[in-house]
This record gives sequence, C-alpha cells and structure tokens, in this order.
Amino acid sequence: MKAENPNSLPIGQSREPIPATPEGLLAAVLASNQHTTDPRLKQILESLLRHLHAFADEVQLSYGELEQGIDFLVQVGKATGPEKHEGILLADILGIATLVGLIDAKKALAAGGTEPALIGPFWRAHQPLRPNGSLIASPKTPGDKLLVNGRVLSLDGAPIANARVETWQASPGGLYENQDPSQEDMNLRARFQTDEDGYFSFRSVRPSGYAVPVDGPCGKLLALQKRDIMRPAHLHFIVLAEGYKTLATQIFDADDPNAYRDVVFGAVGSLLRSFEAQEDGTYVLDLELRLEPGTMRMPLCPLP
Repeated sequence: MKAENPNSLPIGQSREPIPATPEGLLAAVLASNQHTTDPRLKQILESLLRHLHAFADEVQLSYGELEQGIDFLVQVGKATGPEKHEGILLADILGIATLVGLIDAKKALAAGGTEPALIGPFWRAHQPLRPNGSLIASPKTPGDKLLVNGRVLSLDGAPIANARVETWQASPGGLYENQDPSQEDMNLRARFQTDEDGYFSFRSVRPSGYAVPVDGPCGKLLALQKRDIMRPAHLHFIVLAEGYKTLATQIFDADDPNAYRDVVFGAVGSLLRSFEAQEDGTYVLDLELRLEPGTMRMPLCPLP
C-alpha cells in the first residue's frame, strides 16, 4: 500500500494558518476556488464570495441573523410545490429576475426588440396546443371578452413562421387555474404556432390584477418591508423559434393603477399597453413580439 505523502494538502489549502482577520479569511476562501474547472462557474463564485463577505462585513452580520437567513432559505424550499414556486417568487420580489432579463436582452433592446419580463412561478408544462383564433377560457370563466392579435417578428421586421407561442393568465378572480379548484384544468393557458406571416391570435377574457401569494416566507418578508403585494393585470408570453433567442415577456394593462407599482418590478418600458374597448364590449389587444437572433433555449418550467 502506497504511503500517504505527509506534505500533500487538498487543492486550494496552504500549510500557513488562516489570518484571524476578515481580509485573511476572504483570501483563503478565494484561494479554495482557484482550481474550479468551469471558467464561468469560477468567475461567478469568485464574485459571489467577494460580495457575500463584503455584505456581511458591511452590516456586521450577527450569527443569529445568519441563522435566520439560512432558515428563511430553507423555508423557501419547503414552500415550493405544485401550486407555486417560492424560489422564483423570491427572485421576482427582489427584482433580480427582471434585472437578469434586462441584462440578457441589452443588445436586443438597443435594436428595438421587445422588453423581457419575468416568467414567474405559474407557467405550466404541457399547455395545450390550440388553433389560432381559439377561445382559451372555459365557458364558466367570467369577465369581459378579449381578442388578442399577435405577430412574431425579427428585429428587422421580418415575420417568423412556425414560432411557438406559450401564453397564460390569471382569471378575473385573480387566480391561476392551478390555484383554483373551481377552474378547469389548463383554463386560460394555451400554446400556439405562428402562421407563414408570423401571426397568431386567440380569444380570452380581460385579465385582472392580483396579490402575489403571501402564505409563505416571501409574504412574511413583504410584510416586514410594508410593501404593496399587488401585480397589475397582464398576459404572459414565451416565444420560441429556431435561430432566435427565447423571449419571455408580459403585456400589462396600462389602465391598471398597479402597473406603476408592480410588486415584482416587471412592468417596464413599452410593456404597458391599452386594451382597446370595442362597441360590442370586447377588448382588443394588438401586439408585436420582436426576437433577437441567437440560440433558442427552453426555459426551466416551474410547474408540471
């Protein structure tokens, strides 16, 4: 049996003691990351470690507060289930999801692309494929009638045929169907395919605003911050097409006062639109969704 080398040490460790200072500790922690093989992971971890240590030092974090923070994250995990994804909700109410979307779309926005908006915790896998012009609301769904006429275009205005368009919305009662046993399964959800000219359309009901779920740790955090908990009325869209970066966005009702104090900071730029009332009482929403060239990626779906 080969004898162990007494001078060998695990990667990233030194035979020198760690200095008993915040600066010395940070240097040791950063050294432990130097042999991370994935360069992007190494970059992210180094920045994260620097900011975490600087944050703890700046606020003089106590051990009791650290324990509270760790327990909060544990509770976020426990609160995630088939009705909501508490982790995504946390990223939303902290503005991180919106920030990452804007960072990722910086080039597209400069060229006239559609602003992104967070996917949120209520998108479901296997939303039903429906023909263009279909009604996505069950007959029992109350609310004003809504007609959506959409078109998917490239940044230079060329139509994108055969694009996949996912859409979903809350009912006028303020609940998604997976939260509400009185709604039919997959109510107010659908998947469409654009025609040769990039068009898609569907009929629905005008959405309403709603309060984000506050029965979990995120709700406790919002209460401690004394923040509004409302989201403005909106429709969700995810658009996927070969040769283009995936667009996840929302279209907001500009007449909803909560559009200007969205709890998840999602109502940005030109995403506020007017739902135009017609003589027969139907509301019409016309929209263009412009995609940036790139690699199509299917986002992680939070719910089955």
